[in-house]
Amino acid sequence: MVSHKEFATAGKQPGLQVWRIENLDLKPVPQALHGSFYTGDAYLLLFTTSAPSYNIHMWLGDECSQDESGAAAIFATQLDDFLGGGPVQYRELQNTESNTFLGYFKSGIKYKLGGVASGFQHVVTNDMNVKRLLHVKGRRAIRATEVDMSWASFNKGDCFIVDLGKDVYQWCGSECNLFEKLKASNVCIDIRDNERNGRAKLHMVEEGEEPQAVIDALGPKPTIAPATSDDIKVETANKKKAALYMISDASGTMKVSVVAQASPFKQAMLSPDECYILDNGVDKNIFVWKGPKANMAERKAAMSAGQQFIKDKGYSNKTQIQVLPAGAETTMFKQFFSDWKDKDQTTGPSKAYTIGKIAKVEQVPFDASTLHNNKAMAAQHGMVDDGKGKVQIWRVEGEKVPVDPSSYGHFYGGDCYLILYSYRLGGREQHIIYTWQGLKCTQDELAASAFLTVKLDDSMGGSPVQVRVTQGQEPSHLMSLFQGKPMIIHSGGTSRKGGQSQTGSTRLFHIRQSSSRATRAVEVEASASSLNTNDVFVLKTPSALFVWRGVGASDEEMDAAKHVVGFLGGSPSQVSEGKEPADFWSALGGKKEYQTSKSLQRMINPPRLFGCSNKTGRLTVEEVPGDFTQSDLATDDVMLLDTWDQIFIWVGNDANAEEKNGAPKIAKEYVDTDPSGRKGLPITTIKQGAEPPTFTGWFQAWDPKMWETDPLDRIRF
Repeated sequence: MVSHKEFATAGKQPGLQVWRIENLDLKPVPQALHGSFYTGDAYLLLFTTSAPSYNIHMWLGDECSQDESGAAAIFATQLDDFLGGGPVQYRELQNTESNTFLGYFKSGIKYKLGGVASGFQHVVTNDMNVKRLLHVKGRRAIRATEVDMSWASFNKGDCFIVDLGKDVYQWCGSECNLFEKLKASNVCIDIRDNERNGRAKLHMVEEGEEPQAVIDALGPKPTIAPATSDDIKVETANKKKAALYMISDASGTMKVSVVAQASPFKQAMLSPDECYILDNGVDKNIFVWKGPKANMAERKAAMSAGQQFIKDKGYSNKTQIQVLPAGAETTMFKQFFSDWKDKDQTTGPSKAYTIGKIAKVEQVPFDASTLHNNKAMAAQHGMVDDGKGKVQIWRVEGEKVPVDPSSYGHFYGGDCYLILYSYRLGGREQHIIYTWQGLKCTQDELAASAFLTVKLDDSMGGSPVQVRVTQGQEPSHLMSLFQGKPMIIHSGGTSRKGGQSQTGSTRLFHIRQSSSRATRAVEVEASASSLNTNDVFVLKTPSALFVWRGVGASDEEMDAAKHVVGFLGGSPSQVSEGKEPADFWSALGGKKEYQTSKSLQRMINPPRLFGCSNKTGRLTVEEVPGDFTQSDLATDDVMLLDTWDQIFIWVGNDANAEEKNGAPKIAKEYVDTDPSGRKGLPITTIKQGAEPPTFTGWFQAWDPKMWETDPLDRIRF
């Protein structure tokens, strides 16, 4: 195994390490200068989590030489080998870096002109004789690129940094907005604190108010060019299109053969003995998956196979490559599979977890008494409180018709319901409107339910949180409103007087407890394949009533079964899994295979945040890179937070009408085109300033007063 002296410290502690290729060797870049890249150079980066797990990135500047990029690739392969072949490898190109990479540099990336060949060094100096101009672009991923030091480089729509060493001027074009100014100021602070050791002074300059020092540096000011529209983003639909190929080198030269022409794929298509390429070239992404039992030569050649594939396909040389060993697949890769299961994972609504600073996954157990002061728990379990507030329920019949409180908790698939929940938090009354939509209700009822929700929301001053729920996807909090009784969901029918359709003579109810200990009983197809070893089922036939207990079922699920039995009527026989009588199976149409794997652990899906903005003239959606924070919520946009088992739409106070109206459609499209096939997730709409803890808990250190002051005041000096 080839080792390099720089590898001695590689991956020894969590965090980021950066090396530059200098004279075909590795030279470490000082930490204060992480995030600055010379466009004439190639770099190698290693990110280590506390697990530990590793990401290796090779970054290639637009002007770097063939030799340098070749050396970077060799070092990346050697480092991968040195760390046991377990790292995920990324190939990064200037201006099209992956979100994983951008996430390491929250205050932005700086591109500097030149490189090793022209004598430029990475050193922290107190040298104040700097003269350069940086053009800052981006709302989520921030890039500051060094441009020609002249007024011709400027335009009205962006921020520019005139860096004169002792003084750093942030120049804001007359058409640039607050959020962009805020992001550019992060770059200025980074220059002052890291590159100048805190010795520079920052100045905010609005177009037309340039101080003499800026005029002296750039010459007399001509007319500034108008704003340039950003390159319009590729249609989001592209992100979903992919093909799967198998790589073989049986003959010594690489060959690829098609496994599947179009996504979504099945996980079983990946054989552990082979390596594969998942081709999402239309969205400039290629993934190379290394089977754990594939031969060594193939595994080592994975990155070069990806590069060869891009050439053969004639794809843009800006295409990103990720090399993934089995077991370390990224979210981006897994989303192309409809049935992806991580080890030890069962079916059922899977959960996301809060991610600590470095992807440290902690599951917070549920404890209702500490709910109000533990926001991370509120967010993970989707609980704003313990469900003991006030509940009012209406059925949608063109108008809203009150439901008889004695039947609260029963929901029929042929109906739509509005549930208004009121509770107190911090001395203020808060409201949630759940709109529950049955799978068998009519188009008219669906439309009426949406209209009535808005009407109810308006009548309460627009402050309630709105949650749209599809039958079978009820969030934990909604399930907890029926105090000790399970929520009972009938597959069809209606609760209207005289409107009952005849229920089947054999009915099967599936009882499951959520992570927050609320239970629900859902009517499922009366077939043995519906059973699940982790849960309790109640089976009603014309002549008998059974309560079936799976091996992994809880006592609370057995308690909930009593309410279902009480409703169905009759005296039940208890059946334990594995000891079923013959008439139990015959009532279900015979014995069949069912879910028998224990739920040891749910899939870990980190939450993801997206901004929906039409600042470029049409609605685009882009992901916020890295660990997101509250300041990533752009107050002039609509944001979409995906926590895997539900979607939040956050509406900024300054978002425009098109963004507000377009966001629910985008959220629905986002779920419907999700390559993994998630369907019907609850979509919650919340307004800036009225965020419930189920939302704020996904953000570390949420500050409810953050928007009361102008954020730029914190940096104006």
